[in-house]
Amino acid sequence: MIEDISKKIAWLENQPVILKDIFRGIERETLRIEKNGNFSNTKHPYLLGSSLTHKWITTDFSENLLEFITPTSNSINYLLKFLKNLHSFVAYKIQNERMWPFSIPYLYNKSTNIKIAQYGNSDLGKIKSLYREGLKNRYGDLVNTISGIHYNFSLPKIFWKNRKKSEKSSDYISCGYLNLIRNYYRFGWIITYLFGASPAISKYFLKNKKYEFKKNIENILYLPWSTSLRLSDIGYTKTPTTELNIMFNDLKSYIKSLHKAINTPSKKFSDIGIKDKKGKFLQLNTNILQMESELYTPIRPKRKTNPGESLLEALGKRGIEYVEIRSLDINPFSSIGINKKQILILDLFLIWCALINAPKMNKENFLVNNKNWDKIILEGRKPNQKIYVNSKYETKTLIEIGETIFQDLKKIAKILDDQSKNFEYQQACQETILFFKNPELTYSAKFLKLLIKNGIKKTGLDLANKYHKQFINKFPDNSDKNILERETIRSHQKQKKIENNEISSKKIISPMLKANMGNN
Repeated sequence: MIEDISKKIAWLENQPVILKDIFRGIERETLRIEKNGNFSNTKHPYLLGSSLTHKWITTDFSENLLEFITPTSNSINYLLKFLKNLHSFVAYKIQNERMWPFSIPYLYNKSTNIKIAQYGNSDLGKIKSLYREGLKNRYGDLVNTISGIHYNFSLPKIFWKNRKKSEKSSDYISCGYLNLIRNYYRFGWIITYLFGASPAISKYFLKNKKYEFKKNIENILYLPWSTSLRLSDIGYTKTPTTELNIMFNDLKSYIKSLHKAINTPSKKFSDIGIKDKKGKFLQLNTNILQMESELYTPIRPKRKTNPGESLLEALGKRGIEYVEIRSLDINPFSSIGINKKQILILDLFLIWCALINAPKMNKENFLVNNKNWDKIILEGRKPNQKIYVNSKYETKTLIEIGETIFQDLKKIAKILDDQSKNFEYQQACQETILFFKNPELTYSAKFLKLLIKNGIKKTGLDLANKYHKQFINKFPDNSDKNILERETIRSHQKQKKIENNEISSKKIISPMLKANMGNN
């Protein structure tokens, strides 16, 4: 099942410099809440800058759903420092509010008013809001306030150049990243087992889903062995990738399949309509996907786009530049939602995914992979949990598979540590491998224990207040505060410039989005 990659690891040992410049970026979502835990009902604070144009602080689905975006960097320490400084800056500017420390919003009732994120009066701003209006009408507003961490990862070009011999395609970098992506589908549930942190959910998410939930005293529902209900069909609505034939086997077919989904009408979404009786727009279009970003998958191929260019156009012209890991829950035990150990393990695992040969996928083995993800999501910590190892549904235990993979990760860790003359990667491996034989060490188990003992409201508000105090105390020493103050001013100026010059605005909007608006 798992390829012997001892020769490939030896290849890395002989030229460790090819792993020197791994670049990373982090996107962290978090809900702004009132001091009592209720959803904040205020607009995105002006003091945080323009959510349309700010480089690092924006909103996701709703006005109160903050999103922090770090610059890309080859330094983990810089990345975490910048992310912490973003949190410190925001906490100082919104001192009467807090940031919810969990992926799942629990303190919600039917009277809660969730305001769709607004981005001003430009065409671009209106399109961004209309896209979110479409998400609300397609999937519901509450489900779209679920928060996560996105981890962006790229290997150095020299790594791919030295791996080129095994690739027949001229675009060997894209082929390499697609191989990595297929392996993440095969084995990425391990990351969810280790770091999933949403084993419970509010009753408002259920929508006729039939699971045998247990309840705590606050009527919060949980499954005893679950790891990440955020990733289940109770949380995010999964894109039907098999039906759309999105298999990540080659870049051309991926682009073709995704383009088809963006341009193919959906019976379900056609029933919603484009406008209501009063003429208000309800969604960008009635297609299977309104745009590329509606593709909800655990991992996606990405590259930076130029002005006026869609992601698919960029991928088609210049290939894959990095991958975006989307299956990470907010780490409730970190003030910034993620810690260094997670990043170290992610690095090792993604390098491993790049080294292991991943067979091309068909619908049958894609379905087997999805079944494994569901097993881990819903009952990953179940004693003696077994995982399917092939399309014949033969199984091995989670412990067997996990420890086999970590034997490789430890070897890769030593190569990276020798290069940087420290022990960080190996230390992370030694600590994390214990999670397989002792599921109580996983984030989901520790979180669930806290929830049952202290209740979700007390736990959430205690952590939110604790982290808020840390951020406020850190603000005087925030080395990025002047940069962030300048960016706040610049972002407002840029938004005004866009709104005062619709011609410039139209240059920014991709042809695909303009076409969508035309169809409306």
